Amino acid sequence: MEKSNFLQEFKAFAMKGNVIDMAVGVIIGGAFGKIVSSLVADVIMPAIGLLVGGVNFKELKWVIKETTYTANGKVLTPAATLNYGNFLQSTFDFVVIAFAIFMFIKLMSKFNQKKVEAPVPTISAPSKEETLLTEIRDLLKEKR
Repeated sequence: MEKSNFLQEFKAFAMKGNVIDMAVGVIIGGAFGKIVSSLVADVIMPAIGLLVGGVNFKELKWVIKETTYTANGKVLTPAATLNYGNFLQSTFDFVVIAFAIFMFIKLMSKFNQKKVEAPVPTISAPSKEETLLTEIRDLLKEKR
């Protein structure tokens, strides 16, 4: 009995609108991240590399220990490198993705504000004259 109750609770949780909306958001966010990463890696970074003298940022690295070779030219131990170019690329990806998401959220907030700012009709309190006339009417009804 406890298992079916647990399953029913889980089903109720999973079918709530918020969970489904969140799942769709995560999927779209993943796809959006790939698009922006491609934009950064394939369009923006090559242009920046060209501006700074043809540098490919992914190839930037600091060699800590050189590769050692055997007498016949085979690699005995590969080079130990610190690949800071990949770090720069990932950092730039993050900055561009964060900026794009910020702009998207700002745009969505603007649309939501317009919906919220629609004037709501308000019922004003009766004026002094209306209140006085209402009292007079009620007194006349009582006299009849």
